[in-house]
Amino acid sequence: MTAGSLIGDGLALGDDLLAAADRAVAAALRPLGDVRPDLACVFVSGGGAAASAAALERASATLGARNVVGCTAHGVIADGQGAEGVPGVSVWAASLPSVEVRAFHLEVLRTSDTIAILGMPQRHDDDVVGVILADPWSFPVDGFIAHSHDTLRGLPLTGGMASGSDDPGESRLIVDGTVHARGAVGVVLGGDLSVHTLVSQGCRPIGRPMTVTRAAGSTILELAGRAALEQAKDAVATLPVEEQVGAVRGLQLGVVVDEYADEHTASDFLVRGIDAADHLTGSITVGEDVGVGSTVQFLLRDAVAAHDDLAEVLSALRRNIGLAPLAGALLFSADTRGRSMFPSADHDVLAVRDELGIAGVAGFFAAGEIGPVAGRNQVHGFTATVLAFGT
Repeated sequence: MTAGSLIGDGLALGDDLLAAADRAVAAALRPLGDVRPDLACVFVSGGGAAASAAALERASATLGARNVVGCTAHGVIADGQGAEGVPGVSVWAASLPSVEVRAFHLEVLRTSDTIAILGMPQRHDDDVVGVILADPWSFPVDGFIAHSHDTLRGLPLTGGMASGSDDPGESRLIVDGTVHARGAVGVVLGGDLSVHTLVSQGCRPIGRPMTVTRAAGSTILELAGRAALEQAKDAVATLPVEEQVGAVRGLQLGVVVDEYADEHTASDFLVRGIDAADHLTGSITVGEDVGVGSTVQFLLRDAVAAHDDLAEVLSALRRNIGLAPLAGALLFSADTRGRSMFPSADHDVLAVRDELGIAGVAGFFAAGEIGPVAGRNQVHGFTATVLAFGT
């Protein structure tokens, strides 16, 4: 990205979402001065479908940006704060010189035999990253992301799923002034662009890596020749006694993404929750199919692990880029983080700002986060996913 990139963020809370949209837009535009944004993102929480749609439209209209995307959310993030379960609007605005921005709206075409996704822009050779916001009720995000490495020729994707609604049809998405109740929206960014995609899965390994020796779909029967549940108990037993009770609640399974790596660190695992344990069969069931021969390891998710992992991911980026400045970042934080995990909903955004030494950080609490792990796009839960922009 050429010099001169400018990024601003704004947060406004209150029952009057139109007024909140106006205040958040004004704050986000302030660092840009008279420069028109090339890209803006808007997130709205705490309102019904109609009020949220109106706030998205109001923000989009007053921003004057060349491209605007956004969605409804359980909570919004900007100005060093996270606000959950209350009416509010967060806005992120960026001037990105020499960057091409192509917006899209993805629709699902269903036939008796297949599902087709329509609306994705053709991949250009100089495309760098995509940002996608999806409705979890109507868009097959897991399948789309699973095939994205091949269909998009390795284009990294980051983003999240609209949150805050327990009923289908209540989410709202916006792209370039038009509100949608279904599908997905986003942008593809290309050209002279320096970005960094980060995924903090918030877990620490316990026990040892093991091979899946018996499995049926998402149910794992044996690990390294022993009942999977017994192996889980052995992994928990390696913890200090005072941590073992809480570990049962925070136990996750990490599935290695790259089986050919000589060594596996925590960032090489795709974290999946354990949905069920059968004491009769000794099996465990996770959130997706795990094939025989896969390498897995039990992981522990708690506030300490989540804090430490995010700090390490952010500090590793800062070490890698040295003194190179950053202009801002988009943050997609799981709606299971925030106050559900930390003393404050501000935890993740403050960590990003402090560790990277930037302002201009905004986003939302998502019902699922999207970001690459070991070079392949994945759908996550429980993560903090960051798209950091260089200057």
